[in-house]
Amino acid sequence: MKITDNSNKYDLLRKKYDYFIYEKYSIIRNINSFDIVFTFNLADKFYFYPTIKIPKKKFYLFDSLSDYSLKNIIFHIGMIELISYWKCVCPPKIIIKPHYLNKEQINWWKKLYFNGLGEFFYLNSINTNINDFTEIIVNSNDKLKLSGSCLTDDSTIIPVGGGKDSVVTLELLSKTNNDNLCLILNPRKASLQTSEIAGYSAKNTIEIWRTIDTNLLELNEKGFLNGHTPFSALLAFITVLAAIITNKKNIALSNESSANESTIRLRRTNINHQYSKSFTFEKDFRSYVNKYISKDINYYSFLRPLSELQIAKLFSKFPKYFSCFKSCNKGSKTDTWCGKCPKCLFTFIILSPFVSQQNLELIFGKNLFDDPYLLHYFNQLIGKENRKPFECIGTIEEVNIALCMTIAKKDKKNLPYLLKYYTGLDNYMKYKNKSHEKLLNRFHSKHFLSSDLGKLLKIKNF
Repeated sequence: MKITDNSNKYDLLRKKYDYFIYEKYSIIRNINSFDIVFTFNLADKFYFYPTIKIPKKKFYLFDSLSDYSLKNIIFHIGMIELISYWKCVCPPKIIIKPHYLNKEQINWWKKLYFNGLGEFFYLNSINTNINDFTEIIVNSNDKLKLSGSCLTDDSTIIPVGGGKDSVVTLELLSKTNNDNLCLILNPRKASLQTSEIAGYSAKNTIEIWRTIDTNLLELNEKGFLNGHTPFSALLAFITVLAAIITNKKNIALSNESSANESTIRLRRTNINHQYSKSFTFEKDFRSYVNKYISKDINYYSFLRPLSELQIAKLFSKFPKYFSCFKSCNKGSKTDTWCGKCPKCLFTFIILSPFVSQQNLELIFGKNLFDDPYLLHYFNQLIGKENRKPFECIGTIEEVNIALCMTIAKKDKKNLPYLLKYYTGLDNYMKYKNKSHEKLLNRFHSKHFLSSDLGKLLKIKNF
């Protein structure tokens, strides 16, 4: 991923477009769908109207929920949605018109925005800090009440993205309650197929469609600022809306302990591509939701005690998903593995100790260990360079141990290109004698699982 020096552009754009307004949101009840439209105003020069559409299904409670009871969570979805539009010029002021936020809430949002945009700032060579990057100004005295404060259903909503992690959560939680529901944001072939294999049809799947305003895409084409935003934070707020409209208390994400590792360290600020998948965000989000949106919501990551390596081992026990799971961002539009990106290479590496070479090549279409083009990403993944790829991947330790475990199974005289290269590095000498079982048996204590769910995960993993 290329680093672009947009520091001058950043300053010029902030002077030209010096404020961003969250004007309003609209709730539209159609015959076949429940729609939300947000209105954002960029310095009275550009307007954006992103939407959320939820096709109606029998298990929704829209008819018994008033617009007033939904305002709180919908307003908050707008608060996280706005950052995708704010970032194109990074105005020094964000003005909030729909509802009131107190000082604690303003500080919470500034923390999320700043840390969630860490990669964006870094790759655009923007030097700023949490105090100066923007000011949140609230122009409303309309205080909101809790959206869902009497949820009674103890079953679980399970967001599904189509990758191996959500597959493991689906498999392990599906039998805990027959009333569990999948949630798929912008359904695609991989997410639909993996949920269907797990036993979830259209009848028990929440489908939500989010659209990006084309005006933003046009500004991106014209050279305005662009980059990564904390998508998982947006998903988090959308899952709370889903919980409220289905009367379900529990939301089980599939974020693991590996997401806590920073992608790069810069001037004592940890920059993490996966910030909104980290335990820090999970803890902050739970606290915020229970205090300001719904005291009944139990948002947690089921896989938090485990590492990517442990999840890969669990996933390898479910070969029925091998042909359909996908987590390559470049190939997401065509539901394929591109075979040329760090996400593909990482997934290939982390599965290689547990899935046969033949099955790996069937999944990815080739042996990625034999591709010299991937050497740069390989060096990033093993920690040989100063930063990891900006992708949702595991830790440097896990990657090295996975490689050592894979090499131990192979003929040392006939290793593919990347594995042969690896055996000549200090990394190989450092990790090959480390206790692989210790990592595979690790169970991180920082999580929000109930004792029953913790016990279930331990039984399945160990």
